[in-house]
Amino acid sequence: MNPLKQLAGQTAIYGLSSIVARIINFFFVPLYTRMLTTGNYGLASELLAYIALLQVVLTFGMETGFFRFASKDKSRAEVIFSTALMSLGATSLSFLILITLFAGQLSAFAEHPVNYILYSALILAIDCFTAILFAELRYKNKAVKFATFRSIKILSEVSFNLFLFLFLPSYFVTHPDSFLLHFIPATPDYGYILVAILLSCIVSLLLFVPRLLKLHLVFSKQQFNELMLYSLPLMIAGLPGVANDFISRIFFRFFAPASMPWQDQLGIFNANVKLAVFMVLFVQMFRYAAEPFFFASSARDDMKKVYADVMKYFVAFCVLIFLAIAMYPEVFALLLGKNFRSGIGVLPIMLIANILLGIVFNLSMWYKLSGKTRYALTITLLGLGINLVINIVFMPVYGFMAAAWGYLFSYLAMVIFSYYLSRKYYPIPYDWKTIILYFVTGIGIYLLSLFVSPPSLGARIGLNTIYIIAFVLFVLKRENIDLQKLKSLLKRT
Repeated sequence: MNPLKQLAGQTAIYGLSSIVARIINFFFVPLYTRMLTTGNYGLASELLAYIALLQVVLTFGMETGFFRFASKDKSRAEVIFSTALMSLGATSLSFLILITLFAGQLSAFAEHPVNYILYSALILAIDCFTAILFAELRYKNKAVKFATFRSIKILSEVSFNLFLFLFLPSYFVTHPDSFLLHFIPATPDYGYILVAILLSCIVSLLLFVPRLLKLHLVFSKQQFNELMLYSLPLMIAGLPGVANDFISRIFFRFFAPASMPWQDQLGIFNANVKLAVFMVLFVQMFRYAAEPFFFASSARDDMKKVYADVMKYFVAFCVLIFLAIAMYPEVFALLLGKNFRSGIGVLPIMLIANILLGIVFNLSMWYKLSGKTRYALTITLLGLGINLVINIVFMPVYGFMAAAWGYLFSYLAMVIFSYYLSRKYYPIPYDWKTIILYFVTGIGIYLLSLFVSPPSLGARIGLNTIYIIAFVLFVLKRENIDLQKLKSLLKRT
């Protein structure tokens, strides 16, 4: 089989499971924001942010290390896998024991119930352990099995959420002495979210029991040292990127203005950020499809022009998504519970921020193709630094709006710096005039919709739809694309 076709097919399978997970996660937002208070949802957001950050630390970049050494010496792949698995098993268990020993102190400091601290620790321990098991499936090119296991985990989380939120409260009314009340309260709170995730993690672990029973455990000290020397720098390099995505959630506790409890502000912010999911999904799907395409076409004579054209059309389509969401805030706000809708103002900011993040990915190809990947960490650290400063300085005054602007300016700085470096080391002739024109036109149309806004919702929706159609026609006209030409273009790709 053609290796590029194989890569493309596996990319689609791996990507599909991640995309489905995001979509399902989004569809729980209407449930959570109607069943939970803003403060409860905020507390869940804080714990999940810590889980995301610690997951990067506790996996030590071991998955990539396993890929590297197992591919280099296939005869020792089983020993390398066993060493990596035992290492992550030991660190995960040690972490779990440590959290259990200090759960009371952590609970008092963080103001989370002790059992919720323990649930979070269990989620982390199981997820970090199973990470290397999922990595082995990828190493063995078992893409379908990987996607099947991931899908079972996702569907089990869906089932547990529905059971916990929709069935259990009424069950507790008729069974007030149920043993389940030792684990979760009778009235739904954010512990229900944690329990649903934890149970899905246990299901995921059980799927690997047959593999674990067949495993001949061997620990190689030499292999462990090689894995750690290779993997730890990768973990350190990846941490700023994850921190940049989640640090603002952690900062609410310390920097949110006193005008409203920080838990409420975080809950409102996180719920409204979720509404940008369609932009996030498009950027993620683009990344899964574009990276193998970029590498596969690197030998073409006109590759730099291809990259430049991809960037232009990517931005045009992202601006279209921005308009399709930002122009109908009243419609998208209905997805949230009433108490969460006051934060709808963060939505257009986060949509633009995600466009910029997609541009950062496009620009990242210069250092991936030129081999200067050391600059990736520099670019990410710059973005993280700006995000930190904006949150620390402005969040005490502007609350969750500062968090949204922190993301936007962080990604904007990464775009500018990455472009500056690309001009120096790997110049690509991006059509910045057109890219900026599409960007400015889209934002201009959005601002126009705010100033020229009929009182009737139906009239606003109709007028805004005309604005969006006008933008599409403007892009097609500028690119000199008619429907027939567009059809032939799609056939060629």
